[in-house]
Amino acid sequence: MSSANVIKLVASDLDGTILLNGAQKVDETMIQAIDELVGKGIIFAPASGRQWVSLARLFQPVSDKLLLIGDNGAIVKYKGETLVKVPLDREFALKVIEDAYNMPNCEVLVSGEDTAYIKPKTEAYHYRMTKVVNYKTTLVENFADIKEDILKVAICDMTGIHNSQAHFFEKWSADAAVTVSGDLYLDVMDKRVSKGYAMKKVQQKLGIAPSECMAFGDNFNDCEMLDAVECSYVMETAVEEVKKHGKYITDNVENVIRRELL
Repeated sequence: MSSANVIKLVASDLDGTILLNGAQKVDETMIQAIDELVGKGIIFAPASGRQWVSLARLFQPVSDKLLLIGDNGAIVKYKGETLVKVPLDREFALKVIEDAYNMPNCEVLVSGEDTAYIKPKTEAYHYRMTKVVNYKTTLVENFADIKEDILKVAICDMTGIHNSQAHFFEKWSADAAVTVSGDLYLDVMDKRVSKGYAMKKVQQKLGIAPSECMAFGDNFNDCEMLDAVECSYVMETAVEEVKKHGKYITDNVENVIRRELL
């Protein structure tokens, strides 16, 4: 990559990209590489369907130095400031929640700004969100009791999202951004929202050109972000449709960062 010396911002998806083979912890060597990047004046941005609070936990002890793109771009935090926040229409969100909660095998997670609201049907899902994925969660009896803006409705099909995604795309994609974000997950957000939307907003606010940005991804919710930068890497495990959005293919984010930027 000949333009490595002009890169000012590196954004990367987590699950299937930085976190491989189902890992739920960022390697210490990756944390070290990010710290070195930031030390060189390059902004590093985890970009995920996960909540920004969860991202901050994953990237300790460097998280306070990072630009955090959470909830697939519905919210972006940087140095204590909210750069982007795009909530769903509340009444629409509640309709999606009701529909998803009534679907067999489907659990619902509702993203607020600093917590995610859950009403688990099973102990397995409660354990997954609080202990495995390590989300900051708030239990609710009724999702309609949520007082704050709803940023995203995440639907988890514990049997695999491929078993139910057609229903949600058919019912809601005309009025919202609907994207598969993992083997189990599908996200519903405001029509404007994507990781690419967030990337473009960040570029505008920080005065960084697409040619000065690098991005990594592996799934459909990464495509707009990959398209919003000139230096795009797709994981070799991605499906061919996603690979079309990458300039390069890789099997390891840290290796690329060390080879090209450090």
